[in-house]
Amino acid sequence: MRLDDLLKHKQFDLIWDTYCSFLDIDLNEYMHIQNRLMLEQLSLWSNCGLGQKLLHGQRPQTIADFRRMLPLTDYADYADILLKKNTAMLPDEPVIWLETTWEGGKNPIKLAPYTRSMLDTYKDNLIGALVLCTSREKGRFSLRSGDKTLYGFAPLPYATGLFPLLLNEEINLKYLPSLEDGKDLSFSERNKRGFAQGMNNGIDLCFGMSSVVTAMTEALMAKTAAGGKSGGSMLNKSAKMITRMIKAGYQSRVENRPIPPADLFKLKGFVCAGTDSACYKGFLAKYWGQKPMEIAAGTEPTLIGTEDWQRDGLTFFPDACFYEFIPEGEMAKNYANPNYQPKTYLMNELVADHNYELVITVLNGGAFARYRVGDVYRCISAGKDSGSRHLPRFNFVDRVPQVIDIAGFTRITEQMIDEVIELSGLKIIDFAATKEHDDMQRPYLHLYIELDAEMMIQIALSKKLLTEHLNAYFRYYDSDYNDLKRLLGVDPLEITILRNGTYAAYKQKHGDIAKINPSPYQILELLQMQNMTK
Repeated sequence: MRLDDLLKHKQFDLIWDTYCSFLDIDLNEYMHIQNRLMLEQLSLWSNCGLGQKLLHGQRPQTIADFRRMLPLTDYADYADILLKKNTAMLPDEPVIWLETTWEGGKNPIKLAPYTRSMLDTYKDNLIGALVLCTSREKGRFSLRSGDKTLYGFAPLPYATGLFPLLLNEEINLKYLPSLEDGKDLSFSERNKRGFAQGMNNGIDLCFGMSSVVTAMTEALMAKTAAGGKSGGSMLNKSAKMITRMIKAGYQSRVENRPIPPADLFKLKGFVCAGTDSACYKGFLAKYWGQKPMEIAAGTEPTLIGTEDWQRDGLTFFPDACFYEFIPEGEMAKNYANPNYQPKTYLMNELVADHNYELVITVLNGGAFARYRVGDVYRCISAGKDSGSRHLPRFNFVDRVPQVIDIAGFTRITEQMIDEVIELSGLKIIDFAATKEHDDMQRPYLHLYIELDAEMMIQIALSKKLLTEHLNAYFRYYDSDYNDLKRLLGVDPLEITILRNGTYAAYKQKHGDIAKINPSPYQILELLQMQNMTK
């Protein structure tokens, strides 16, 4: 039966047991599922052309053999096969290909194949997340067919475009705007139209990038704070929305404040995603009246995790990927020596309050094996002593240190900055780039640069001119970077110009400084070294 039919016949207990019961298993049962599915995947993957290429002809028989024989991989190991869509080399036939940005790669995109079995697992886990986002306690939820859904994620061929495609197989949601009306709209236009339609008839479910929903929220509140109407003409609005708007308008005048979305919408469920969600969730909870539920998903790993009714950490689905974790100490060894193979640990070997880089093998016929996703998670509970919640839970920390991800839109690497500088023609001697946050906890890119003496004189120390110049080349090089300003209304770049000789003096005293995400201590030392430089 479709989910719609189960909802119609009020089979709520069956729905919960079908899609959310993974939260009730203990760690031993979890690892049994992981190992069983991994052995099935191992048989497929190690015998296909891709597997034999990466295994150099070896054929592991056990998971331990597999982890010993196959070094950790990244997208460069797959590019020659996947970018050509060479399906004959894959473990199973793909039915759809998704894409994302390849940070630091020679090609602008990465492609990832999805099999029917992967999509079926994705769909079941997505329904589980959908049920959980409308739950406030274990076993109870308010999801219903026809719920009005503001869908603020990117469309196909990006991974989040799978959400409506797969959900339509099971449940009839009313998307704002409709999928048909929204298919030819830009990402920005679709979000604006969906929000406008929600102002007419209400919103039950909100799915979106945390950064995008935050920008829409700020725009609404800025408009109402300036005395403007919150939703235009009353002609197309439902009686319920008119009543809410009148009440909200009165309350805002009495209290001399803008109208928050919580006064207009009574959400059943609120789902957010994006690498900087932690920066935005407090703001969104305050002004929407409920804390958003975070999910973890990506192009290569699929949908891998969700929070539950308590909204206090991600639990990874046991049937999406086989998970390995690189502890911070091993990550540091690998960064210092790229030839070093870091040790990995399994889900039942983790320690609470430690950070780990995620490594995945995609199950159900997936292509990626022992693949470094580039995401770092903090294990906030190892599951072994967490009362009635038996599985490890995680908070997303950030991308790995070599990548600066801003609001889930752009991924900046050392290679990207080098190429932007070369394109710009600016005579920049050296730089360091960090991800920092403003007073509202919004992330931005901070470049600490040193110009040659001639360039310093030419620009007359005009930081504004230099910032505008580099911003233009970042937008030219990376269209996703351009979206930060266009969609979110934030300037993602801050520049600090250092005196001539600062980097040379730093290196003489301390050695090399990391180009991407140096530690706060290194930045402090760099600024102190500038003060000592004449």
